[in-house]
Amino acid sequence: MSTTPAAPGAAAVPPLFQGLFDDAAVFPPGNLPVAEAVPAHLAHRAAPYADAVGPLLCGAGRLGELAAAVGATTGTAVPAADGTGPRLRVGLVLPGGSSELGPALTAAAPFAVAGVELATRDASEAVAALDLLLPPDVPAAVELPRELLRGDGLEEVLDVLVDSPYRAKFRTGGVVAGAFPDEAELAGFLTGCAQRGLPYKCTAGLHHAVRHTDPATGFEHHGFLNVLLAAAETDPKAAAEILAERSGAVLAEAVRSLTDRQVTVIRNSFTAFGTCSIAEPLDDLAALGLLSPALTPQEDR
Repeated sequence: MSTTPAAPGAAAVPPLFQGLFDDAAVFPPGNLPVAEAVPAHLAHRAAPYADAVGPLLCGAGRLGELAAAVGATTGTAVPAADGTGPRLRVGLVLPGGSSELGPALTAAAPFAVAGVELATRDASEAVAALDLLLPPDVPAAVELPRELLRGDGLEEVLDVLVDSPYRAKFRTGGVVAGAFPDEAELAGFLTGCAQRGLPYKCTAGLHHAVRHTDPATGFEHHGFLNVLLAAAETDPKAAAEILAERSGAVLAEAVRSLTDRQVTVIRNSFTAFGTCSIAEPLDDLAALGLLSPALTPQEDR
């Protein structure tokens, strides 16, 4: 992600966290109305921590709402009469598979499409559809149901994707306990990608930096720092041990010890994750001493 250099004396988002947090505010469990998500996202993009924030994620069926919300927020129709409407960076989320791709790309024409996330049960079919319809400058990620990624299924899917220009996408949580993979399952995915040099993104359940048990639901949540540190591992056992770590101090010290090359390797692998809160992960990083408090949303309140 290209960034504008910080002004002299200003805090800068460390490279490990640049562009890491895709704005999934409209998705569960946040479920922020689109009309509220657009001004909130534009505020994030204008904030001192903007370099940490990825595109606004939007489902294919809500692009009409999104256009109306942008118009209401900016006072400019999308697209404007002269063809120069606001170009909000949007990540298209297509839960309905390849059949949604063509119509969604057409409907998203007023926006700057920053990526496509395509859910499918057939990786080869998804790759073929993306090859046919996706503009060459738009990245994409392919997500298969976790039940199809067990055993030999994981190897087969990753082998299909490694021969394509597309990332993998893995679901790390949800609104029920069964939506959260355990350490071994997630480690299998991460190391399978690392062994192939295959980049990926994650989604759901990673709002906080450190692995923890949610006190309200009892769900076991992976921490995004755990995932970052496990991203460079090719040994499933070593990756699972990192994913199981519950000490923020231990993880923070491991992050501080990373070399520039290790950071590059990690982020070439783990490219981003969707989070319905931008504030929570930034607050966690500041609390662990890994981000300047000046780069958290509280400074703008």
